[in-house]
Amino acid sequence: MDKLIRQSWWKAVAVLILLYVFVAGLLVPLKPNITTVELEGGGIAMAGKVAVLEITGYNTHFVTAGDELQAWLLHDQSAKLPVAGIEVVDEQIARLTFQLPADNPGNKETISASLVMDSPVDGFFVRPSALTIGPATLKSENTRITNWENSPPKGLHTLDGVTYPFRNILAETIRNTYFHVSLWLAMMLIFIAAVVYAVKYLRLQGKMNKGKVLETELTGVSPRERADYWSQALTGAGLLFGLLGLTTGMLWGKYTWGSWWSWDIKQFTTLIALLIYAGYFVLRASFSDPEARGRIGAVYNIFAFAALIPLIYVLPRLSDSSLHPGNGGNPALGGEDLDNTMRMVFYPAVIAWTLMGGWLASVLYRIRRLEQVRKEALDF
Repeated sequence: MDKLIRQSWWKAVAVLILLYVFVAGLLVPLKPNITTVELEGGGIAMAGKVAVLEITGYNTHFVTAGDELQAWLLHDQSAKLPVAGIEVVDEQIARLTFQLPADNPGNKETISASLVMDSPVDGFFVRPSALTIGPATLKSENTRITNWENSPPKGLHTLDGVTYPFRNILAETIRNTYFHVSLWLAMMLIFIAAVVYAVKYLRLQGKMNKGKVLETELTGVSPRERADYWSQALTGAGLLFGLLGLTTGMLWGKYTWGSWWSWDIKQFTTLIALLIYAGYFVLRASFSDPEARGRIGAVYNIFAFAALIPLIYVLPRLSDSSLHPGNGGNPALGGEDLDNTMRMVFYPAVIAWTLMGGWLASVLYRIRRLEQVRKEALDF
């Protein structure tokens, strides 16, 4: 590590990858989709009636699509109902009219139907659970012979070009995945490196190899002291990334949950974990003896990492009340969390943030060594 910090190639790689993450992560557009669906008259639709839906699209081109714009209601991926009429207001707003059959699919009293739209311009997109349809009343307004067709829509168009998926509720904030989630993963890698050096410190003998001098301008530091400096520097970088991850999570929560801080189990346990790591620096500052400071600090670092895993990854999964996504598996690693386009930015983001964390730790390490050399020079 001491030789690596003097090299510049990996720092340049970190900057270039991070630049790519910012450009691609913020400029690539989201796929077209539907943000809101409003039923005329409110409430729920009733079987055998006419349902008029006013929809608001996102990145859509309804006017450009013209007569080629199509729409269906879809239930259980198999039963579909074609739209009876489409009135386009502008590129983002349209009114859809559906003649609802008197009988719901499977003779169910109440069903939830998704809205599927398709055009050559925007491709096809789906709004899940867009409409709730209740049982038919005594008088049916459906004067046309319409029934649910037992086949999904076919011949749908696909959108060319590079786009990110549109997720309900998240919308544009899905881009925060490249910062919030990747910062957390980078933090974990940095904390792992910190605990490795803490273990190394405890294993090394406190004797100096006076016949072996590091090829650096700073000399007179034992291997055990170097391990202590690295453990402290990496812990500081990891704690900073944790605070950044918590801050970006609060920004995300404000948009999706409506509150900066909702005392969600994930937020609460994360705060506890970061406070434990903050206590590492308070503990070190309370010891004037370098030997005791390094030894007790190393033991505490191991304890902090052992507490980090259950606090962040275990306890939130034991709670059924958490609003945080990903509690049922590995967040940002499953097919439902990221598509291939987002992976092309997300994984480089993890690498870039990890390298940046290593760079920051190397600066803190060299500052600590300079302070030690300065102190020894003054004592001499």
